[in-house]
Amino acid sequence: MILFWILWLIDLLVAFIAICFFLIGLGDGGVSSSNIALWLLLLLVLIAILMASLFLKSSNRLTSAHVLLSLLAIPSFLFGLFLLVAFLARQNWH
Repeated sequence: MILFWILWLIDLLVAFIAICFFLIGLGDGGVSSSNIALWLLLLLVLIAILMASLFLKSSNRLTSAHVLLSLLAIPSFLFGLFLLVAFLARQNWH
């Protein structure tokens, strides 16, 4: 049960970061009419993952919910770990 909420919070953080980038892009013109459909699709998929996992959990399909959440949470966690190591190592990447 605790694994579900850990994975769900990681996915929620990813969705929050994507929404922040979307709003910043709206403000500075990075999100334009040519790519807004891709942005909306991305945000829709992130929200669908979060909502579908809650539905699966409430339907007593916890394994399916874990698999669904893991599709986004594991790569995101590994990338965040890579960024943390790269920041703490203070290497010259030139």
